[in-house]
Amino acid sequence: MAGIVSVSQTDLAQRRKRLRRQRQMKIIQAIWRTFAISSLAGGLIWGASQPVWVLNDPKQIVIKSGNQVLSEQAIKSMLKLSYPQSLWRIEPAAIADSLKKQPTIADATVNRRLFPPGLIIEIQERVPVAIAQKPQEPNNGNQNKQSSTGLLDASGVWIPLEKYTLVNPRLKLPTLKVIGTPEQYRKYWSQLYPSLVQTSVKVMEVDFRDVTNLILKTEIGNVHFGTPSSLLPEQIKVLTQMRNLPAKINPSQIEYVDIKNPDSPIVHLIQKKTKINSQIL
Repeated sequence: MAGIVSVSQTDLAQRRKRLRRQRQMKIIQAIWRTFAISSLAGGLIWGASQPVWVLNDPKQIVIKSGNQVLSEQAIKSMLKLSYPQSLWRIEPAAIADSLKKQPTIADATVNRRLFPPGLIIEIQERVPVAIAQKPQEPNNGNQNKQSSTGLLDASGVWIPLEKYTLVNPRLKLPTLKVIGTPEQYRKYWSQLYPSLVQTSVKVMEVDFRDVTNLILKTEIGNVHFGTPSSLLPEQIKVLTQMRNLPAKINPSQIEYVDIKNPDSPIVHLIQKKTKINSQIL
């Protein structure tokens, strides 16, 4: 029995020694792990603070719109950054948000570039569908109102012409023209434009200057719609049905076409007015 007890005590002593050694190794490993992480973090901070990771010039920024790379002049006009500036202090999300607030840009993504240091920006431009002309308030007591010309996209956003041509100097201007104050007609434009795209009647001009009477200049003559409303798509359908009107009535005799009531369109002739029947449509 004494021999058995002696062996058991020896085993227990060895086990305690192994456990102490394992605890010491774990402590050493933890110390080395902490040291390595701290060194790595310090190295990254030191590296990020070096002059190489600094934006010194707009030439370090690349802005792409599709396959097109924007000019340095366009970059300066779109980005209001101070130089020099640490690449790591720049917030890509904030720059993207500021770009999307510009009238020419529908969407933007911004990423840092490490080698060589800089920024890579991809933008999605708004697509102009019409030339927009809006009145301006009189200047310096001059009672003659001057017009301001821009571009209009499908959602009704008004884009200054000079800003868009700076980003896209090869812009081909749309043929459709819209006259009026964008703030007044924007809520109707999103209804009207999709219908204009679908109609087979050529529309050259949309006149929103009189809020009580929308007028379209078309290949069959001027068409009066009255106050813009939810009836716009239906009124455009009636206009499409009237595409053969010039073959029935001499266009020189037509003063204007009235489709304020799409169920009862009227052709106003220079000397009289005529209701349209199903045979003319």
